[in-house]
Amino acid sequence: MRIARQQRPPRTGPAPQDWSTGAQPLTRRLQRLTERLRAFDRRRPLVWDLHLTGVFVFAALVDAAGGWRNVAFNDEVPSWLVLVMSLGFSVPLLWRRGHPLAVLLVMLPFSLANAASGAHLQASFLQMIAVLNIALRLPLRTLVWSLCTVLVPLAVGATAYPVGSWDQQFVPMLYSFALVALLGLAVRSRQEYTASLVERARQLEVERDQQAQLAAAAERTRIAREMHDIIGHNLSVITGLADGGAYAAASSPQRAAQALEAIGTTSRQALTELRRLLDVLREDGDAPPAAELAPQPALTDLERLVDGVRGAGLPVDLTVEGDPGRLPAGRQLTVYRVVQEALTNSLKHGGPKATATVAVRYGADAVTVTVTDTGAGGDATRTGTGRGLAGMRERTAMYDGTLEAGPLRRPPGGWRVRLHLPKEPDQ
Repeated sequence: MRIARQQRPPRTGPAPQDWSTGAQPLTRRLQRLTERLRAFDRRRPLVWDLHLTGVFVFAALVDAAGGWRNVAFNDEVPSWLVLVMSLGFSVPLLWRRGHPLAVLLVMLPFSLANAASGAHLQASFLQMIAVLNIALRLPLRTLVWSLCTVLVPLAVGATAYPVGSWDQQFVPMLYSFALVALLGLAVRSRQEYTASLVERARQLEVERDQQAQLAAAAERTRIAREMHDIIGHNLSVITGLADGGAYAAASSPQRAAQALEAIGTTSRQALTELRRLLDVLREDGDAPPAAELAPQPALTDLERLVDGVRGAGLPVDLTVEGDPGRLPAGRQLTVYRVVQEALTNSLKHGGPKATATVAVRYGADAVTVTVTDTGAGGDATRTGTGRGLAGMRERTAMYDGTLEAGPLRRPPGGWRVRLHLPKEPDQ
């Protein structure tokens, strides 16, 4: 018996994604370096913020040491005011990622003082870093308020120090603002797109795991159904043979010996089928070749199945009409298992004087099987809590067939199982 099995490797956690496949060596190195910096930033964000803010503070103080006079509208601004404004533009950047709009608003008084005094500090362009973080993290409408926050000091400066035309003072800042905002939006869209791809990959992984679990559950159900059919039928045959042998032991020792021999043959056959079935559950995946190549029961095995039931003491009449043609192995197995389970129930519940008939008819578009017995077993004994009838219905439903099972009217009484299994269109 060959039953497919799906093996899954053990999972120890999500593996890191490698996005550098096919990239040049230099590109891969840069990507690895960037990923390390990002990982360090995720673990210790304050360290990175302190270092970056320190760089900005140092650059602002260098400009405040005297370089600001080269571009200032008024080079007589007090040094202490220049120092305060330089620190006001650079120190708030420590909180640029968590509160970018608040940082820009904190810079607004220093920007107004810078414009009104005519110092024209280069540190005022650090406002663009806050604008970049706003474009990265906040709703897009926040950029409108950010633009107003940047343009108000420009209007104050243009009014206090009307050097050149207004467009010469406004246009460069507008270009800078637009460029930084577009850069932030581009990075943001890329991050969101990458995050959506990662989420999609995670969802696909979850769906794959769910499909694997469903496949494993279906496989366990199929194996349980096969084991029920194999064990139930063979144990019923062995029980019938043992009862008959015990009855014949006193009057006919030869009949008793034949019964014991049949019990041994049936037991060996059951063990062989169980070994074949359980081999698919081996963890190492090294099932013996015999288990891999052994065929499943087919329609040609019905005669042997009926002979075994006859040997167990239940008279069975088998009739076959029509030509089975090229019936697929799965449908043949379904017919075989339904007949097997029906005869097993007849052995269990039919009583000592029961007889059974099996009629198999191969039509042009369907296979019809009717198993009838004359046993005395009624509804209570045939439709208990076991898996027999449920297993037959599950097998039938797999191929869009119908199964009817129930008692016959008295007299004469008995039980009938009728299977209607449609063929595939091309058969």
